[in-house]
Amino acid sequence: MISQDFKRVKYLGRYLTKEKRRLFLIVLILIPVAISGAIQPLLVGQAISVLKGEDTIFLIDKFSFGSPIRFLVLILLISVLIRLAFQGLQSYSIQAVGQRLTARIRSDLFTHSMSLSLKFHDRMPVGKLLTRLTSDVDALSEVFGSGAVGVVADVVSLFVISITMIITEWRLGILLLLTQIPVTYVILLLQKRFRKANYKVREELSQLNADFQENLQGIEVVQMFRRERINGKNFYKTGIDYRNAVNGTIFYDSSISAFVEWISLAVVACVIALGGLLVTSGSMGLGTLTTFILYSQRLFEPLRQLAERFTQIQGGLTAVQRISELLEQKIEISDRSSGNYLSNSKPSYKEGLGEVVFDNVSFFYKANEPILKNLSFKISAGEMVALVGPTGSGKTTLIRLLCRLYEPQSGRIKIDGVDIRDIPLIKLRSKLGVVLQDTFLFSGNVSENLKLDSSINDNRLKQICTDLGLNNFLDRLPKGLETSLRERGGNLSSGERQLLSVARVAIRNPTILVMDEATAFMDPSTEATLQRDLNRLLEKRTALVIAHRLATVQQANRILVLRKGEIIEEGTHEYLCSQGGLYAQLAELQEKGLANL
Repeated sequence: MISQDFKRVKYLGRYLTKEKRRLFLIVLILIPVAISGAIQPLLVGQAISVLKGEDTIFLIDKFSFGSPIRFLVLILLISVLIRLAFQGLQSYSIQAVGQRLTARIRSDLFTHSMSLSLKFHDRMPVGKLLTRLTSDVDALSEVFGSGAVGVVADVVSLFVISITMIITEWRLGILLLLTQIPVTYVILLLQKRFRKANYKVREELSQLNADFQENLQGIEVVQMFRRERINGKNFYKTGIDYRNAVNGTIFYDSSISAFVEWISLAVVACVIALGGLLVTSGSMGLGTLTTFILYSQRLFEPLRQLAERFTQIQGGLTAVQRISELLEQKIEISDRSSGNYLSNSKPSYKEGLGEVVFDNVSFFYKANEPILKNLSFKISAGEMVALVGPTGSGKTTLIRLLCRLYEPQSGRIKIDGVDIRDIPLIKLRSKLGVVLQDTFLFSGNVSENLKLDSSINDNRLKQICTDLGLNNFLDRLPKGLETSLRERGGNLSSGERQLLSVARVAIRNPTILVMDEATAFMDPSTEATLQRDLNRLLEKRTALVIAHRLATVQQANRILVLRKGEIIEEGTHEYLCSQGGLYAQLAELQEKGLANL
């Protein structure tokens, strides 16, 4: 585990390469802070030696100018001021570096998460992912700001104090240093157990956030079906699991703090006992004994602080592990190193382009549960093809594969004769215009949600909205295109969100249009108004349409009927109706108002 921690810390250490100067300053400051802290007990002891008339170190006699007490008080005051000043500068520098470090890590985590395939996001709850981007990164900031550099400072302080003690009185110095061995061993022993407990805390916190986020997103269903009490009980159980996990860390944290405190008192008692014998026998002065009593307290101060930082340090190491696990997730869908479309030129949209070919494509979400089975078909450039089939037949999965949101387990998908894996993602998805049944809108205004990544100007945007017949809809909004939208477009109806979805695809002028029930939530009047503009949008473009309404399906050049991931029928509406197969049955039921295609 220690070797894995070292590798992960080393991996994340690359984020500190831009902070070399400030890190050098932080390390440099440790020296005067440690020295000033180490000489203070010595100065107090020497002051007592002066008052008792005992021997002092020769520097006091040489530089005291006849008043040793005043000299010692002055040096003590200077050392205190130096330590306070440098500690303040050190604390500011540490926090500044820590915040910049976490900002870079959080940015990379976000970018990496956005690059991971839907396969990863399907199995990773949003709440758990948010925990890694927020609380785990904050824990890492705490361990750097209050833990890592503090430990280095404590080590430097221990080294300086040890050297000073041995020079002053080697017998008591060695005694104090030997006591560090069992204390360090016990701390390392408890560290392993605390680490496991802390990882469980992070996992339970992730589950807590995931449950909370899920209930907030499904609040409408929760209230309509009166699930408040049942969901409340489930959430309470998750909270109890989190509480129990936290109690485990509290036990180890309090145990080590109590152990260090007890050992430090025992060591002070030993110093007083042994030092008292040496003072009584005349082998050591009272001032030196006082110095070592203070040193025994000062020596255990780093260990006491380490105990206080224990939770932060272990939490930070756990955060490093969880952050590294996310950053080490392989990006499954990315650009290949070569391909016909790999160039710096912008993709062209010449008339007639847009041929789509599925060549023996097979896909499954779970092993032994195939969604598509050796699927093969061709859509010629400019052809409109409709997909029809019962729920679960693989229609939406087919669209996801075409957009490379997933990769097929076998087979190839080609556009204009080129494997889509050889087309850079940015160019592939610029060739595709996708209108989904469930339209997602970002927080912001209407204009921003229509433009997305497009650089179109406002005048052109207004003209496109006019061409699509959206003026009546925009006139109903308080500020038209500048109207602010709530999360997921919560202040718009489902039909209005679909109108915006169609408009933002039209803005991009795609070569291939993919529509998944694009008018499902529109009322007949709105659909009729938009249908003419949709026909113009579909004109001379390759179109792949999933639709359940006969009006849309009948316009297709060809209809593919899917069942359990296989094409069982193919042809025009009239031809398929005459065959008396599955399509004819669905069409008959829809005409009677009993079913959708």
